[in-house]
Amino acid sequence: MRILDARQMREADRRTIEDIGISSLVLMENAGRQVVAAIEATHAELLGGHVAILCGRGNNGGDGFVIARTLLQRGVDLSVFLLGRVSDVRGDARVNLEILGRLGITVVEIGDSQAWELHFSEIEDAALIIDAILGTGLSSPVSGLLETIIADINASRTPVVAVDLPSGLSADSHDPIGPCIDASMTVTLGAPKLPLVLPPAETRAGDVVIADIGIPDGVIDELDGPRVELLTPDAMRGLVVPRTADSHKGDFGHVLVIGGSTGTTGAAHLAAIGALRSGAGLVTVATSETCQPIVASMAPEYMTIGIPEDADGLSAVAVDRVLDRARDVVALGPGIGQGADTRAFVIRLVDRAIMPLVIDADGLNAFAGNATTLVGREGRDVIITPHPGEMARLAGVSTHDVQANRLAIARDFATTHHLYVILKGHRTLIATPSGAVFINPTGNPGMATGGTGDVLCGMVAAWLAQLLDAEAACKLAVYLHGLAGDLAEAELGDAPLIAGDVAQYVSDAYLDLMSRRKASNQT
Repeated sequence: MRILDARQMREADRRTIEDIGISSLVLMENAGRQVVAAIEATHAELLGGHVAILCGRGNNGGDGFVIARTLLQRGVDLSVFLLGRVSDVRGDARVNLEILGRLGITVVEIGDSQAWELHFSEIEDAALIIDAILGTGLSSPVSGLLETIIADINASRTPVVAVDLPSGLSADSHDPIGPCIDASMTVTLGAPKLPLVLPPAETRAGDVVIADIGIPDGVIDELDGPRVELLTPDAMRGLVVPRTADSHKGDFGHVLVIGGSTGTTGAAHLAAIGALRSGAGLVTVATSETCQPIVASMAPEYMTIGIPEDADGLSAVAVDRVLDRARDVVALGPGIGQGADTRAFVIRLVDRAIMPLVIDADGLNAFAGNATTLVGREGRDVIITPHPGEMARLAGVSTHDVQANRLAIARDFATTHHLYVILKGHRTLIATPSGAVFINPTGNPGMATGGTGDVLCGMVAAWLAQLLDAEAACKLAVYLHGLAGDLAEAELGDAPLIAGDVAQYVSDAYLDLMSRRKASNQT
């Protein structure tokens, strides 16, 4: 599902009105009715009390006027407040404002702080406040009366449903640009917006409902500009291909996991289990000769090979021997260590490998400060799976910079190095060589524990071996990884969650998608 900025949203509206022929009044009507439907579905009990609807002078206010009319038809007790003068309202918003007047609804003008103070007690005492003040057009911080209004609403602790965006947020930034409404729920119109799906602004949106107001999917898909998408269950289950009755292990790829060292053999094991649980037909773990017996004893389902060692890690002269055992995909790095010899081994292997690579952890640290050779090339996809610290070392910036500019840094690195970046963390990002970015909605804080990234590395490699499509493999693996964590957290709680639980629940996550697919086919 595509995420739009303010310019793209305006263009989507324009094309729908001018090219498709759906009038702006119809879009506004649809918007207001969809907001009411969302409130009835999630906050119906609040409609039994008084509802205060705060409207701006633009189209967001026009949506609010439609909401008021629709709620009136439902018999809801309500008041409508216009933040400005009636004479300032134009266009479709004015049409719907005048309809309210003909229905006998008094719209209270709030043009200054004195009027706000006079009416705030009525608004504060409402069971529900509907924020239809600003919408997506804001590009600079609110000030003056609007700043006061936002502060008072937030202090009231009355539940707030925001229309399109909580007032004060900008559709172009995931950072709050100034004071903004703390909404209990946001009903966003036509398509999601960046501040609703990325931190820190997402914390101000509450539960997010995406309302279909009649803008055709084709219009949204064809828009120019940055391509940012939200992963959805519908799209992800479309990537899962049921196996045929005559399938055999050779159909589902052979993943070679290269990792593990003294003290971190578990990382290689978790990556291998992640690959097996994600459907790889065969998995082999290549680890140091010292660690091979340990890794081999951890599970009977994967094979192992030993890598000769030098004084400070794996022997770089063994790279060709290891690559001779690689077939479809190599997952490189989980627990492999940071010794000088190991770093040389990693750099040489990445240079010489001709098959797709998924590189994680110490496989990435080998390129810290010198990432120029970490590139994809024609016929060989490279996928990297850094956490913020690893991303910072690759990009030559601080971890703080990465966290403050996650989307831009991931996209820039992916396009510059012609590879796929899976930047892990809350709302894991997938950036592609073409510049597209996908945002994953699954996952939870319980997954912030050692080893979960190793599981993901193996999952990505397994799906790449099966789908033979790097973008699809990244999306499906990341989504299922987060969903597995969510299912585990629901059963075990967040604090007790460990990486092995995530691996164990991969099968439940897969079944969840498959059951959704069957339900969809039946309907």
